[in-house]
Amino acid sequence: MKNIRNFCIIAHIDHGKSTLADRFIQTCKMVSDREFRDQLLDDMDIERERGITIKSQTICLPYQANDGKEYILNLVDTPGHVDFSYEVSRALASCEGALLLIDAAQGVEAQTLANLYLAMETDMVVIPVINKIDLPAADPDAVAEQIEADLGLDPEHIRLCSAKTGEGVEKILEAVVNLLPPPKGNEKKPLEALIFDARYDPFRGTIISTRIFEGTVKPGDIIRFMSNNAVHKVEEVGLFRLTREPQKMLGAGQVGYIVAGIKNVSDTRNGDTITHKDNPCLKPLSGFKEVKPVVFSSIYPISTDDYEDLVVALEKLKLNDASLTFQKDSSTALGFGFRCGFLGLLHLEVVQERLEREFDISLIMTVPTVLYHFYLQDGTKLEIDNPAYFPDPSTIDRTDEPYIKAVILFPERYMGSIMNLCMERRGVNNHYHYPAPGRIEFNCEIPLAEIIYDFYDTLKSITQGYGSFDYDLGDYRESDLVKLDILVNGEKVDALSQLVHRSKARERALHACDRLKEEIPRQMFKIAIQGAIGSTIVARTNIAALRKDVTSKCYGGDITRKRKLLEKQKAGKKRMKTVGNVDIPQQAFLAVLKSEQK
Repeated sequence: MKNIRNFCIIAHIDHGKSTLADRFIQTCKMVSDREFRDQLLDDMDIERERGITIKSQTICLPYQANDGKEYILNLVDTPGHVDFSYEVSRALASCEGALLLIDAAQGVEAQTLANLYLAMETDMVVIPVINKIDLPAADPDAVAEQIEADLGLDPEHIRLCSAKTGEGVEKILEAVVNLLPPPKGNEKKPLEALIFDARYDPFRGTIISTRIFEGTVKPGDIIRFMSNNAVHKVEEVGLFRLTREPQKMLGAGQVGYIVAGIKNVSDTRNGDTITHKDNPCLKPLSGFKEVKPVVFSSIYPISTDDYEDLVVALEKLKLNDASLTFQKDSSTALGFGFRCGFLGLLHLEVVQERLEREFDISLIMTVPTVLYHFYLQDGTKLEIDNPAYFPDPSTIDRTDEPYIKAVILFPERYMGSIMNLCMERRGVNNHYHYPAPGRIEFNCEIPLAEIIYDFYDTLKSITQGYGSFDYDLGDYRESDLVKLDILVNGEKVDALSQLVHRSKARERALHACDRLKEEIPRQMFKIAIQGAIGSTIVARTNIAALRKDVTSKCYGGDITRKRKLLEKQKAGKKRMKTVGNVDIPQQAFLAVLKSEQK
């Protein structure tokens, strides 16, 4: 156990976690140059294309240190995006140390701070690493000062490297061996193991990634999950190399995998404790919580014939993604679909892209919403995420919406733009300080509904890419919420209904009306497109009618002849409008739902 080191890499998005993991694998000679490829641990196409890590990845590295001893380094490469912060916290709980990666050009950013706080909660040793020192804009000395001033880490422990070129990677591995403590634990105690990830294998079922804290586990053992008391028989245990390597036993201090014939990933929960059925540990490991979705959207197939395929696709995706929730939903405009819950907007985008690419289904997604609390006058409390279930306004006593605590880091020249952005999004309790000369850390509380549209994109635009953003879910606060309906020719289009704050209702309604006007084809009669709150119209636009020139056959003669023909046409159009049906094309829904909110 003295020669084992368990550590993970944490960082802000795009600071080089996966690239550094690639260099570690090459330095430990686990893969030949011919077989090597970038982002070796990321196994999804979408991860490679976007250059992001969506799922934690684990690998066991054999390393011969300068002191001549052989060490086993268990590395966990974590996601960087705020949507997956719970997954990062469980990965941290499975390790004794972490490499905190910081870009030499960008410096300390919002997610850097957030991940450091997560690491500090588990009392682990953190080694700061300044990456990308080969960039022309790199300023390692200034970043080292930031690390000491902002993060309070020992400047003696800072290591410099370029994950791209491989410079300094050996020194980091030596620091891991010398500065991080070996794991503790006793193999004779009852089994105590932490689940920090799980993935689905079509042949073996669920593969659990686990860290053994106490005791041992081997094939044939009967194990129990402490959160749901499920009992399973262990079929195989082993270590993560580039492929899974079966072992006779996993003991205290080791990180590896367990196969136990578990059918669904959702049966295993991140942060859960595994113990033996007959000789259990006294209490579960701390920190476990149920992951709850925060953003909701309905998914409909563009072709109704694809509904059965969508059912199968979601069930298969759920096998690999336990945090995805869905239930059946229907709409008069779009037919049958599913109401899905996501961890955040990136999670929503990833699920949508995987459904379209891996299962070849074209989808429409409704406007993302969050979970609101409605308190009725009879004392009933309703939790609503779908505008279709909006209660009668006369029965509502008050409504609450979720707020977040946002941390935004940016250069001071963008202060005015950031203040305006936060005020537009109903931000409150704004305060800021200077963590380093020329950089501002801005804190404010914003309704979650205001950031799920295009807040991150707008932030990146107005700060020219230098702003970084992180948030924690806060509490629920009283708010003035209304249901905004979109009417086409007097008919409500249920798929375009939204729950919005009253102050934003007209803005959203105008946006939807303008988009629909561009997309709906003209008819022989005038079409009114309206945004309404209850019976009050807050926005309107018209699509002009196609008009046949009925007076073209009149040449000369009395004006009354022309007027008679025009009056006859007018009466016909009026009659047509009452019986005419307006078909809204699919691209009109996409234009309203996908285009940026103005």
